[in-house]
Amino acid sequence: MTDGNSQQKTSEPLKEPKRAAADFEHNLQRLDQLANLGLIAAGVAHEIKNGLVAINTFVEVLLQKGQNEDLSETVRRELRRIDMLVTQMLRLAAPLPAPAAPVQVHDLLDYALHLLHHQLSGKLIKVQRRYQAGPDTVSGDSSQLQQAFMNLLLNAVEAMGINGELTVATEIAGDDDGKRWVRIQIQDTGVGIPEENLARLFEPFFTTKKNGTGLGLAICQRIVQEHHGQVRAQSRLKHGSTFTVSLPVS
Repeated sequence: MTDGNSQQKTSEPLKEPKRAAADFEHNLQRLDQLANLGLIAAGVAHEIKNGLVAINTFVEVLLQKGQNEDLSETVRRELRRIDMLVTQMLRLAAPLPAPAAPVQVHDLLDYALHLLHHQLSGKLIKVQRRYQAGPDTVSGDSSQLQQAFMNLLLNAVEAMGINGELTVATEIAGDDDGKRWVRIQIQDTGVGIPEENLARLFEPFFTTKKNGTGLGLAICQRIVQEHHGQVRAQSRLKHGSTFTVSLPVS
């Protein structure tokens, strides 16, 4: 009888720690979900801001020069991209996988550079295109890959002053497993990145810019990884930076 009462006294208190642990785990999961939701919402807002930069630039040109079919089509395309981003945010409760299709990397790079033409010309930045990848076809979502390239190119433009040089190069590379990659290099002659910041470049919300969100490179890395690729950075202070994106050949 005494043993039974003793056993009951030791077993009853154990239920409370188990319940508390379960509640704690549930709260952690909820906090993690909220954090992910906040990151996605901030990421969408960041991409909308990037799209609006191009739209505002071309709208100003349209107002100055009158109607232009090519510029008007650029504005319409960017508006469709923004609409798609907002739609993705509204589908968070039941996200749909992005459709995979053949994507021409050189066409995407040229279009991104076209969107940035006024920023480049305004800072007298010289652009070198060295497209050597053949074929340049990868499998993925062209809109998402455009986001990744735009983020890298915008960073390069912002890192440079007047009379800088931007080099966009592609090539086909192989690895030890016989896999072939389209390798895209975006190189600037900007201020460079301190060595202590290189390891943190792709962390969400890490930024050294006064009004930066710290999401551009994090979004870029996520997109590239979702396309089974890799992105890495190399830099030297006062000598510029090089970002390399590797995507599997389609």
